[in-house]
Amino acid sequence: MSVVRGDSVATDAPPPSKEEPPSQEEHRLPSAEEFSEVQQSAEFAELRRSFRSFAFPLTIAFVAWYLLYVLLSNYAGGFMGTKLFGNINVAFVFGIAQFVTTFLIAWWYSRHAAAKLDPKAEAIKSRMEGGA
Repeated sequence: MSVVRGDSVATDAPPPSKEEPPSQEEHRLPSAEEFSEVQQSAEFAELRRSFRSFAFPLTIAFVAWYLLYVLLSNYAGGFMGTKLFGNINVAFVFGIAQFVTTFLIAWWYSRHAAAKLDPKAEAIKSRMEGGA
């Protein structure tokens, strides 16, 4: 039950505890110099290279695939209007393929990140927070 008193609302629930639960591990905040050192390290460069070697080519390929779809839709209406079966034409298949490739790329990236990026990033993070 709630009761309005002035500008506040009183409830039957107990007030939230001001104490934070003890953390199982203490994390320290790295300094700006430590961040700069890590950014210049070979390990971080490898993490960045691993990300870029996956993300950039796939992004370029997908944008090219999308632009192909748009250009064909604008300038090759006869081809895009070709019926494949029933009322399904080439344009519809290409449009659905855009969605399918979007989801496939997202799935593929999540697998790549879990296998190659996350372990490297976690190692860097743990070392920085632990001070090792």
